[in-house]
Amino acid sequence: MAFLRHGCDVSAICPAGHPLVLVPGIATLYTYRGVRSLRSLHRAILAAKPDLIVPCDDGIVFQLHALHAQQPSLRALIERSLGVPESFPVVESRERLLSLAAEFGIRTPGTRPIGSESDVSSCPRSFAVFKSDGSTGGNGVAITWNNDEKRAAYIRLSQPLTLAKALKRFFVNRDPLSLWRWKAQQRPAIAVQEFVLGRPANTMIACWQGEVLASVTVEVLASQGATGAATVVRFLQNEEIEQASRKLAGRLKLCGFFGLDFILEPTPKGAAPNAFLIELNPRCTQLGHLVQPHQADLAGLLAAKSAGKPISEVPILRPIENQVIAFFPQAEVWNAQSPYLTHGFHDVPLEAPALIAELKLVEWPYRQLPARLYHHFFPPHGNAEAQFTGDANPSTPALTFRNEYAGPERRTTKRSYPL
Repeated sequence: MAFLRHGCDVSAICPAGHPLVLVPGIATLYTYRGVRSLRSLHRAILAAKPDLIVPCDDGIVFQLHALHAQQPSLRALIERSLGVPESFPVVESRERLLSLAAEFGIRTPGTRPIGSESDVSSCPRSFAVFKSDGSTGGNGVAITWNNDEKRAAYIRLSQPLTLAKALKRFFVNRDPLSLWRWKAQQRPAIAVQEFVLGRPANTMIACWQGEVLASVTVEVLASQGATGAATVVRFLQNEEIEQASRKLAGRLKLCGFFGLDFILEPTPKGAAPNAFLIELNPRCTQLGHLVQPHQADLAGLLAAKSAGKPISEVPILRPIENQVIAFFPQAEVWNAQSPYLTHGFHDVPLEAPALIAELKLVEWPYRQLPARLYHHFFPPHGNAEAQFTGDANPSTPALTFRNEYAGPERRTTKRSYPL
């Protein structure tokens, strides 16, 4: 929608039934077919003839990497959209990314690869966050507190995707990439990180040939569980995060949108918190359309650069004066009593009433018969909202949890959203 506001012609590819089909103004919609998802993506690119590809899912990035290797005619376009191919192995590996960052003096938690269950026993106690490559949305992350939890986390995360799980994700979750992941997969690489006490922060950068055009940085106030996506954020200025973004983008010669996740470690009162880089998301995140009063949105800036226009001339459309952003509909779904619903800015797509109505419903895959039948026999496990404090006092708990379930059978309450 931000690209459309800046006069771009936008085509899109998504599964049948996805809410994206309700965004007004998209020129052409292509169906992402899960049985031959890579072929669907290839055909859509050939038909649309885009100047730029904007992936919004980690799996799509990995498929673009595969197409780069298989289709020489698409290499220039994919490199224009993602960056040089030498960066591909780094952005696919959490451990390699953090090792590179450490070489550039970027603050990172201690990280080591885990190749076997015996490696788990030799980990220092402070190494408590297990992560698997190729995962997204916090699903491949486990925070552990003792040796038993560490071993269980390693065993769970290191298991390859089975055909049964791939079919479940295909039919129940309507994931068009599940079968491709199953066929193309290797045993996932596992890394363990040192646990850093603090609150999360995210930055999204728009890059062009290694140059950072602009960024949007936020600290997380609430999220979908301790490792899930943010539901409420607050704009943040942090020089350490900006420097880390510029160093990585320049070294990897990145193009397009990228997200970086940090943990802000509390420091003595009055000092800026230490920013520890913990992860890179090689795709568009949920910050690219947010407009701050001093800067145009990232979508408009990248579109201008791609078209060879001066980014200084990109108009600042609909700037957000409020520092707190409540994402729609996640903020209300996860905490209908949140004070941020009253005092924060509601990120509601007001120009798309059909999309608003759709997003207020149960997520579209869970309304389908296969999902309803599956969850009748296997009820989904709930997760609790995590609320992060901004207190710089290390003795203050960094996060709290609401014991409230937000799952596929939820319904949102009716609420009016202020402009």
